[in-house]
Amino acid sequence: MSGRIRIKKLISRQRLQKRVSQLAGRISKDHKGKKLVLVGILKGAFVFLSDLLRQIKVPVEIDFIQVSSYGASHRSSGIIKIKKDIDLSVVGKHVLLVEDIVDYGYTMDYLLRFLKAKKPRSVNVCALLDKPSRRVVDVPIAYRGFIVPDKFVVGYGLDFAEKFRNLDHIAITGS
Repeated sequence: MSGRIRIKKLISRQRLQKRVSQLAGRISKDHKGKKLVLVGILKGAFVFLSDLLRQIKVPVEIDFIQVSSYGASHRSSGIIKIKKDIDLSVVGKHVLLVEDIVDYGYTMDYLLRFLKAKKPRSVNVCALLDKPSRRVVDVPIAYRGFIVPDKFVVGYGLDFAEKFRNLDHIAITGS
């Protein structure tokens, strides 16, 4: 994308907050009495994870993992690199991977396999956004916020070349 980038609101702040609350309620119910670890995928999921964490009603531990697959591009390279691994032991615990968006599925598939090798009791995915029209690798999403169209989205932690993360809503980009 070159030149001036225009954005168009897709999901309002109010809709985001309502859906986050609903997801937190389901997660709390499903994990009552269990050892739950939220693993946020940096950088995009940090805003979503923060809001979700404050509404979950069961004790949780949190950690972060950072991967690289996009760079400053619209498309995943398909090559996943771990830039920061988790610090907590997840052996015997229930892990919930918190992601901003699942589109091609490469990153999530890789992370599911990577974390399962650490011997947790379970690993599930909570994705704010799902773009199934782009899916190349099928990945299970236990907790899904919104299905979005095949457009490049930004805001609420999601970026394009480190821009637009601070929007309080989800927007579609266009030039």
